[in-house]
Amino acid sequence: MRPSPRTGRTACWMRPTTGTTGAARSPPRSHPPSRQDHDKFCTVEGWTPVRDARGRTGTHYITYELNLPDGRILRTRISHPVDRSTYGSYLWSHILRDQLGVSEEDFWACVRDGVKPDRGMPEAPPEALPADLVHLLITRVGLAESEVAAMNKTEAVERLNRCWRKAHD
Repeated sequence: MRPSPRTGRTACWMRPTTGTTGAARSPPRSHPPSRQDHDKFCTVEGWTPVRDARGRTGTHYITYELNLPDGRILRTRISHPVDRSTYGSYLWSHILRDQLGVSEEDFWACVRDGVKPDRGMPEAPPEALPADLVHLLITRVGLAESEVAAMNKTEAVERLNRCWRKAHD
C-alpha cells in the first residue's frame, strides 16, 4: 500500500474495486418497526386491551395483555398515537425480549403473514368433544374415560341420545 499523499500515512482499509459482486453484504433489513406494526402484532395474536376500573383505556398509551399457558402474563404498551413512528434499536430489542417474548423473525411473520408465534399452546384436536358432553357420557351414561376418548362427536351424541331415549321408554 502506498502512503496517502495528503497525510503521509498508510491506509488500513481499501475501498472495494469496481466489479465486486457484493456477496459479502448482509441481506437488506426490513423497515424499522413502528407503533402501527406493534399494534398489528398484538391484534393478530389476540392480545386483550387493558382498561382501568372505569372501563377506559389509557390516554398516553394503549396497554395490551396476553395470558400464556404456563401462567405468565405478558404486558406491552404502545404510545399514542399509533402511527408510523419507529422505535430505536435498543428500545425495540427490549420490547421484543421483555414485553412480547418473541424473536424478530416471529414478530414479522405475525405482522406480515398473520402467523401467530408458537407459545407452546396445546392445539385442540379438530373434532374435540365439548366438555359438557364428555361429563354427561361419564356421569349419566356410565362410560369409561377411555371409551369416551375413542369416540368422535357424532358417536358421542348418538350414544347420549340412546341413553335418554331408554330413560323415557
